[in-house]
Amino acid sequence: MEIVYFTLVGAGLYFFTHWALDRVERSRGARFKHRDLIFFGIILVLALASFQIIRRLLAGA
Repeated sequence: MEIVYFTLVGAGLYFFTHWALDRVERSRGARFKHRDLIFFGIILVLALASFQIIRRLLAGA
């Protein structure tokens, strides 16, 4: 069941990161030069944090 949680959260993080980066770029008025690296950095931090939270929650269950 853990893999299902990780997969769903990972998909959600992908869409959230895309949405958030798009919002920042729209407010800035231009695309970032290295958009893919910024996207990777955002999703990496969010994934590590959220997966750690999931593991802690499932360890207590």
